[in-house]
Amino acid sequence: MPESRRSHLVAAVSLGAIAAVWGGGFPATKYCLQAGLSVGAILALRFTLGTVGLGLLLLAFRVPLRRRAILDGLWLGLVLATLFWLQTDGLRFTTTSKSGFITGLYVIFTPAVALLAGDRLRLSHGLGALVALAGLLLLVREPGTGWGGWNRGDSETFLAAILCGFHIVMTAHFSRRSEGWVLAFMQVAVTAGISLLITLALPSPHGFHGAGAALAKGGTWIALAFMSLLATILAFYIQSTMQARLGATESAILFSTEPVWTAAIALSGLVPGIREHLSPAQLAGCGLILSATLVAELGAKLLRRTAAEEAIG
Repeated sequence: MPESRRSHLVAAVSLGAIAAVWGGGFPATKYCLQAGLSVGAILALRFTLGTVGLGLLLLAFRVPLRRRAILDGLWLGLVLATLFWLQTDGLRFTTTSKSGFITGLYVIFTPAVALLAGDRLRLSHGLGALVALAGLLLLVREPGTGWGGWNRGDSETFLAAILCGFHIVMTAHFSRRSEGWVLAFMQVAVTAGISLLITLALPSPHGFHGAGAALAKGGTWIALAFMSLLATILAFYIQSTMQARLGATESAILFSTEPVWTAAIALSGLVPGIREHLSPAQLAGCGLILSATLVAELGAKLLRRTAAEEAIG
């Protein structure tokens, strides 16, 4: 296998694995909310722990802090902080699986943002995005309820999905010119700083008020460890490093498997207090999202092979 193809495959598999990790972040966050932690406390603790971990790795590997990488990470951090506050607060009002599904709409917002940024859109990626959108529509809709079951939490999550599209495109551009470790550290540190300031300023019963009882539970620390070590330190480093080898739209379609993992965990009951159900239509939506990933990854090869066969014939 040529080095370029091997590099592309490693990047695609890595981002697919990160989508699974991020899928587990939704039930972990929901668990912390149900345990009594506020939105601000969850984000402040998660990203502060993430900042410490990434900072130690930066020192251990002696990664240089260059001005461009610091500025790129700052912009990513501002977007990241906003979208995580919207997404996490939205989880207070909507279900775990539905939050994951709506967040997955960034698969259709990312190509739009990428086009605005001047990126080229491949036919297979565009088709994959449309298939993923059809799957997400099946997953989100709840027949027989007002507005299809849409609520405040869904609206906040929808806005977060739009910002996810911007974050993916920005990461695709910045990761080609800035060190991945620095991008990961800066955006996590910015999100931690903003979250700490907001949380400390919030009155009771918000902010850190009442966090002691929640933190006394072992499950809360397990959830925070998962979110900090895997869904923050590892995930943002891999995204900041590997996404340079892929297009923004292709990355978004790989990330679109995230709600499928979220739903699988929420349905399984593995996380205490979280056991949800999906209708046959919603399960069909999961299948469409997985199909979208295959279209994006294999579509271009199939089109090239078909064209070659027609030329020979």
